[in-house]
Parts: sequence; C-alpha cells; structure tokens
Amino acid sequence: MSAPHPAVVMRGIEKRFGAVHANRDVALTVRAGSVHGIVGENGAGKSTLMSILYGFYQADSGSIELEGKPARITGSREAIALGVGMVHQHFMLVDTLSALDNVMLGAEPDWRLGAARATVRARLEALMRDTGLVVDLDALVRDLPVGERQRLEILKALYRGARILILDEPTAVLTPQETEQLFETLRALRAQGTTILLITHKLKEIMALADHVTVMRQGQVVLDAPIAEVSLDSLAEAMVGRRVHLGRADTNGSPRQVEPGAVLLEASGLTWRDTLGVTRLADVSLKLREREIVGIAGVSGNGQSELLDALAGLLVPQQGRLRIGGREFTAARPGGWLDPATARELRIAHVPEDRHKRGLVLPFAAWESATLGYQKKPRYARRGWLQGAVMRGDCAAMMERYDVRPRNASLRSSTFSGGNQQKLVLAREAFGRPDEPRVLLVGQPTRGVDIGAIEFIHGRLRAMRDAGGAVLVVSSELDEILALADRVLVMNAGRIAGELPRRGTLRRSCPLPAARLASSQGPRMPPLPRCAGRPIGPIRHQRRHALVACQPWCPPRPPGGRLSEVKGAFGRPASLRAGRPKEDTSRADHPAASARHGLDTPRPRHATPSARHSLDTPRPRHATASPRHGIGPPPPLRPTTKAHNP
Repeated sequence: MSAPHPAVVMRGIEKRFGAVHANRDVALTVRAGSVHGIVGENGAGKSTLMSILYGFYQADSGSIELEGKPARITGSREAIALGVGMVHQHFMLVDTLSALDNVMLGAEPDWRLGAARATVRARLEALMRDTGLVVDLDALVRDLPVGERQRLEILKALYRGARILILDEPTAVLTPQETEQLFETLRALRAQGTTILLITHKLKEIMALADHVTVMRQGQVVLDAPIAEVSLDSLAEAMVGRRVHLGRADTNGSPRQVEPGAVLLEASGLTWRDTLGVTRLADVSLKLREREIVGIAGVSGNGQSELLDALAGLLVPQQGRLRIGGREFTAARPGGWLDPATARELRIAHVPEDRHKRGLVLPFAAWESATLGYQKKPRYARRGWLQGAVMRGDCAAMMERYDVRPRNASLRSSTFSGGNQQKLVLAREAFGRPDEPRVLLVGQPTRGVDIGAIEFIHGRLRAMRDAGGAVLVVSSELDEILALADRVLVMNAGRIAGELPRRGTLRRSCPLPAARLASSQGPRMPPLPRCAGRPIGPIRHQRRHALVACQPWCPPRPPGGRLSEVKGAFGRPASLRAGRPKEDTSRADHPAASARHGLDTPRPRHATPSARHSLDTPRPRHATASPRHGIGPPPPLRPTTKAHNP
C-alpha cells in the first residue's frame, strides 16, 4: 500500500551564489519508500538542491514539504529532527575516534557516559541486525576500509531516525564488491519503507537501482520520469544535451593503425616496503612507449597508488631503476631517485588519485591551484615576484579549454564541483602549459565525474597519445580501462601479475561487468565458497593471487584449522612477516603531495565468520598493534558464546 503523501515535495527552489545561478525554479517530488535517482553534469545543481533539503543551504525562494507537511529547514539539526539524513561523498567522520564514538558525536544521551555508550551500542547492534549493515564499532575509523566507513555513515543517519536518506556519489570510491553490498543494503532499506535519494554520475547504477529518475542541467530539471520509461542513451543525452559516446575510438574492435613508438619511460625491479615492513611494490617492471595508453587494472589497494607515486618522484623505492629520456635513476644510491622537480623538467606530469588531498589546495583560488607546482617557472616568477595577472590569464584559458564551470578564476577551489575540480587538475598537469608533457601518469581520471566530462577527459587522453605521448592510467573502473587502454597490465599484491591483450580479446575473456582478470602467466584460481556471514573483501585474502574478482570470497576453512594455515596454503608472501625497515623513504615535500603514501593496512579476519560478526559477543582488545595489521601470528579465535571480556 502506497503512502498517502509523497516523502518530499520541493517547489520553485531558487538558489544563487553570487553570479552563479545554481538552482532555477526547481520542482521535485519523491514518492515515499522509493529510490529516486538524481543525475546531471558536474555543476548542474544536484548537490546544491540536496544540501537545501538537508539544511546546509537555505533556498532564496521556494517551499518544501516532508510527508505532507510544510517544513522550514534552517539547518542540518532541523533536517535531522524531521527525519532527513545525508551521506556525503567525502565522509564526515573523525578518523581518530572509534566507530561507536562517531555515531554518538553530536547525539550524546543526557545521562552518564558509561550507560550512554552501552545504550547506543545496543541500539546500533539492533540496527545492524535489521539492516545487515555490519560495522566494527570498536575499531578506529582510520582502520576501517572505505566500504565499512560508508556503512557507518548510513548507520549514523539511521540511528538519528532518518526516514529520508540522501546519498551523494555513494559508489565513487567503492570496489565492485563494496558497490554490490551497498546496493543490497539500499534494496533492504527500501523494502523497510526508507525513502532514498541517490545522486550519482553512474547511469548504469541508476538503471539497476532507482524507481524514478530526475535529470538536471544548468540548474534546471530537464527530465523527470519513471525508470521504466528511460534508457541509458536517453539519460546521457538529457544530461549533456547531445549524444555521448564513451566507447573506444576504434569501435569496430580492430587494432589501431599507428603502432607504439620508442620507449619514453622504463621502470625495472621497483620494490618498496612501508613502515610496517609490508611489501607494497614487489619487483615491478614496465615500459611506456610513444603513442600508447597503458592501463593498470586490479582491485584497489594492490600497489597501484604506490606505483604512480614512485614514477612521479613522490616515493623513493628501496630497490629499482628508472630510465627516462636517456637519464637513469637508481633507488639504491642515496639521492639517486627521481624527484618531482626533475620529473617536470623531463616533461612527466602526474594527476593524483585524490584531487582534494593531493591535487588541490581547497582554500586557494582557482588560479592559484591551476599553477600549483609551476609557480617557479619563468613565465610566472620574475625577479622573485609572482606574476598574478599572467597566472590568472592562464587559468582563464585553461577553464575555457576544459569547460570548467563556473569560469571564474578567483573562486576558491573548494566551491567547484568534483568534476570541474578534476578538469582543473588535468588542465594544470597535462595541457595547460606550452611545454606539454610527454608522459602522463593519471590516477582515477574520472572518479566522481559526470558522463559528459568523462567523454571530454577520455578524448584528451587519446589526443595526447595520438600526439606522440605516453599515458599510464590507473582506474578501478574496468569499463574505463577497456575503453582507453591499448595495453592492460594487472596488478595484484604489489606485482604485475600479467599482461592482457587488446579490448576485443579482453571482452571475450571477461564477459562480466566486473570481470575476473587472470594473469596469462599464472594459474586461474578455482571458484571459492563465500563465508556464511558477511563476505570477506578481496583486499584481505584475494590479493595473494593474480585475480580481480567481482565476487568477494574467503578461503575455505580447514577441518579444525586456523586461519594461518589457510594463508600458508595460498603462499603468504614472506614480506608480510618482515620487520620494520630502518627508515621510511617516502617523500612528502611536493606542494601537492600527501603526507602518507602507504595503503591502509588490511586488518586480519577471524577464521569463524559467526564469531567475527556476532553482535552479542564482546570484541577482545589486542595487547599489541601487530595482530591488527596482519604482522606476526593471528589473534586468538573469539568464543561464539557470551563471555566476560577482562
């Protein structure tokens, strides 16, 4: 039986930010207990509209009704009280607090802390049982994988009584496994009567999950229809106002006529261990040639980020050699490795994976971010003084060439949408200078970017290849790798596990949307059973093999055996048992560099799924950090019955 009133009705919503007209007479009706998709280009006004509903912004004019009653929302506190919750694209969590403390933060009960924590824990455990959102409440947020952090954000909203849940780009940083788990959760919440508003650029996700879709363009609603009445092509055309093609330029599947040329960059034997002694790069060798795009495929967390950093001079491996333009760099010799300044001189550009932490300084103006790292060039610095007028002019030209909206070089970098921020970083690193790079290292080029911007960015990468450059692309999106790459390398456990052929062969060998990619040199793993409890993701066990699987799995438990025996059976690398190195050789002195280059260390999983996910069993605290980080012997198995935790 349908609800008597729509969950959300917004009429005549107007919102301006100075000269930017973000929302223009927007009307939106959302049926209760449904999944309503909201799509549009970057800067179309989607997030602004939802921020008005959540109370982050106040509309200049217009009205809002929630569940049939007029609502005046002047802040997020009022929105939460009215049953509206929001999960932001960039999580609003405190990394140094536990998951439980993050839920309590801002919603602490009025009685003493000990009793309050017990009460909150009991309510959260009940929510986890009802929704299937399993989170380790005692773990620090910084130790949780991305998918678990997102579940925590959803739990936090539901704990506060959200009946209307807004999700902003929820799958932008998730693996295919985590995305499928999220979809299962959202379907369960919909079945329980929760209304879900889903903001995303991924049209396939809208088609798979949503009941209704609204398309926005330039601050206005241009399409509003049930999902059964639209198609992928019609949605894409409504978003950008024209037909969009995201496949390969050689759509017939035949090889390109232009063959790769000379080697521009050659890396051999790259090996790097983090401060815990875990090997993140293991004897990695590759070549980048003229007129070629090389794609790196694999589940996130298998060394792709470290490889990009090493090639860009942001990370110094313990072993390895690098040859660029007739120059050779050796990791074994102190000071012998490439640094970012030398990389620029050699015309190597780097687009980092995280544009917020490593690509931009968000409080800076756009013209400052657009010249970041190049401010010492003679064009921008004369006699020790920065030439602000020249920098602003170049930024304006970049914005025009890359369709960055709004075209205001004086706006703060933080005010641009994610896709426009990405285009600004790409313009700075790749095509915004007279001395365009010959080698481009790109991490997640279209993460959180709309379909029109994806087409634009892909076109620019191909144009650089066709002009004689070499492009290395790391992406968690298999479709993107297939659309761009002339050659695909698979990374697993810090190694190049194998090289895959061109798209035509790859499509035939990998028919699934999130396909298994197996090394041509290594054995193909047989199907493995899933745990009875929550599936275990690939980063914890599956990274031992040359495989990128769409189904999470865990190794079968031996009769009466321990988890360490299972790991031994699959050849646990000796590097995971190594001690700490004497020093950390990663660099953080680059102006757009992150202070941390290591991967999140996988937490060990217990051998018994029921014990791992039991909600009525207290979680033991380990005396040292080693078991948590997978170094040394595994932690003792926890009893499956209630027991006192000393």
